[in-house]
Amino acid sequence: MFLSVENLRVSYDRIRALHGITFDINQGEIVCIIGANGAGKSTTLRAISGMVKPEPESRMTFMERDLLTFSADRVVRELGISHVPEGRRLFGNLTVLENLKLAAFARKDPENVQKDLSRLFSIFPRLQERTRQKSGTLSGGEQQMLAIGRAFMSGRRLMLLDEPSMGLAPLLMKTVFKALKEINGEGTAILLVEQNARMALQFAMRGYVIENGNLVLAGDSKDLLENPEVQKAYLGG
Repeated sequence: MFLSVENLRVSYDRIRALHGITFDINQGEIVCIIGANGAGKSTTLRAISGMVKPEPESRMTFMERDLLTFSADRVVRELGISHVPEGRRLFGNLTVLENLKLAAFARKDPENVQKDLSRLFSIFPRLQERTRQKSGTLSGGEQQMLAIGRAFMSGRRLMLLDEPSMGLAPLLMKTVFKALKEINGEGTAILLVEQNARMALQFAMRGYVIENGNLVLAGDSKDLLENPEVQKAYLGG
């Protein structure tokens, strides 16, 4: 199994955010997690990327390696798992190019960094036009492109995306998701957390629904889109 998560439990100051969720991702898949605010979606991504520590009962493996033994920096550097957090969290005082080069700093294949940079600029031409511009002065859509570009440059096996459509106009949203499809087509698996449930399910191959830290539904995206409970709770149906 590419990524396997079993009985994932996470607490913050004795308040449990995840109550033992279990799910998996196959190599090259696009999988989404949908749910209301506070359901535990972002916590799930943070646990996978090593930003929060799961409870001892939790089990996570990535390409047959125990993910819980890796620190956050090793998750990116050695396993190739990158995380695009909610709010982007760019280095606003650095240029676009400096943000991208910093993302690739710890890579062990420097000979491929320039090749990946060129590929990224072909996916997001607007970033190439703004290489010398401070990232803090970019538009919201451009900042999201840069956040994805930074993940592209740091880890290519699995990309974790937290609310990539937040604050974007519909046209820019389509541009970003089209680029993500292109990245996925080159072999990068994607785990997407998204408030826009309809867009997430139309984009992903499979989906999971989290409510109050519990996994309540799972299935192919088409089936979830047609599920009356999902339509009522998340699709306005």
